[in-house]
Amino acid sequence: MALDPRNLTDEMNGFLQDRHLASLTILRPDGTPHVTPVGFTWDPDTATARIITWAGAQKVRLLEASGSGRAALCQVEGGRWVTLEGQAAVTADPEQCADAVARYGQRYSPAKDRGADRRAIIIEVDSVLGRA
Repeated sequence: MALDPRNLTDEMNGFLQDRHLASLTILRPDGTPHVTPVGFTWDPDTATARIITWAGAQKVRLLEASGSGRAALCQVEGGRWVTLEGQAAVTADPEQCADAVARYGQRYSPAKDRGADRRAIIIEVDSVLGRA
């Protein structure tokens, strides 16, 4: 079922706060999907998903090579599932990375310090499918 990213149900927002991993899908230059497991955070006020990572990660290299790109995050638990889709971009901005790391620490556990190697992928979600 298609959902409005800025007006999700309490159940869906709760599901997006529960401690689950997801798969991130982005496209390679040849159009084939690159799929990798990730932890992510969801900000319902801005319809933004954040993933913390590092400079040398394949997902970062693919997004940086294209300048940005569409991405999909899919989280599943039993019959509950959600796919968040939108425009993704990589940032090395220290404030944005620190914000993403802090949010990650609240949902999962404190992240390891990556120093200047830290990157954040920010997805501006414009499409949500799912059932919670």
